[in-house]
Amino acid sequence: MSRPLRLFLPIALLALLSLGLVACGGDDNEIPGNAVAKVGDASISKEDFEHWLDVSVAQASQGGQKIELGEPPDFEACVAQLKKQAPKPAKGQPETTDEQYREQCKTQYESARDQVMSFLISAQWIEQEAAERDITVSDDEIQKKLEETKKQSFPKEEDYEKFLETSGMTQDDVLFRVKLDALSNKLREAVTKGKDKVTEQQITDYYNENKERFATPETRDVRIVLTKTEDEANQAKQALESGRSWNDVAKEFSIDEASKNAGGLLSGIAEGQQEAALDEAVFSADKGQLGGPVKTQFGWYVFEVEKITPADQQTQEEASSTIKQLLASEGQQKALDAFVKDFEEQWTSETVCREGYVTEDCSNYEKPKTSTTATTTAPTTTTP
Repeated sequence: MSRPLRLFLPIALLALLSLGLVACGGDDNEIPGNAVAKVGDASISKEDFEHWLDVSVAQASQGGQKIELGEPPDFEACVAQLKKQAPKPAKGQPETTDEQYREQCKTQYESARDQVMSFLISAQWIEQEAAERDITVSDDEIQKKLEETKKQSFPKEEDYEKFLETSGMTQDDVLFRVKLDALSNKLREAVTKGKDKVTEQQITDYYNENKERFATPETRDVRIVLTKTEDEANQAKQALESGRSWNDVAKEFSIDEASKNAGGLLSGIAEGQQEAALDEAVFSADKGQLGGPVKTQFGWYVFEVEKITPADQQTQEEASSTIKQLLASEGQQKALDAFVKDFEEQWTSETVCREGYVTEDCSNYEKPKTSTTATTTAPTTTTP
């Protein structure tokens, strides 16, 4: 089964974090015996880890096929489950060995473990960062947010109860996730507060440096007939000159399927959008002037410019609102990026994980060394 194990609803702030740092320090001797990691002065208990691992398994199993992780290093329950679910190999094909199943189980377990550890560690980071900044969320706020979420996602109370039953989460788990999301939002607000201030001079400078962004080029509505030969193009042109309508002539002569049933009309074309020879002819012609035949790689064109919409340049005053909004957003994003960089460095350095639970979020994580020696690669298996 190839679907990844994943947790319910990503936290807003977590989506911003790219947790790929390699930091020094940290000794898993610092970690209490019943914990898998320590963040600052707080520990992540093995009980919590196993609970959220069960949640991830429950959600991965919602597709209908049961997921069994098993216990490392043998993963006996997982191997047994995969063997039970495996289809009979095609005639002449070897059966999957226990060792191959075990490797598949190991990959599956490590993926789930890393996701759960990342969630639990990041939750500690958010809670402790918020505490340092005296940012809190009241029980009333959490309950209000939960009710809003339930109203949007679960039309009926029984739908929510069914979700709890199938997701593996308890009411307390959901409240915990809601709290983390609320703290993330308040952290974002605190970090970006006041960073949306934009001066008139900044608006003027941006406008002068980016005038082309606030310009609309000239466009033209053009009637065309496209033919395969110059002789057919001349026949079409003569028919138009004799008073026949563009609708009739386009239907009879044009091979351009996009416009022939619309009287040959191409609306709102800007310079540079058509084949070079036609483009030059169209934007050199006067309104109402019948032109062509013009030879192109697609055939021969007869055309007439029906409407010209002049180019337009927004004034600074007209563009001011757009520029202000853009610069305000850039200011907030710059502040947020700087915060995330410092946030990652600080809390990674204060996170130490027990052997067997070390992920990229931990200060004692060691980036795998890339071997330059040629090795024999074992057969790969699909991660469930």
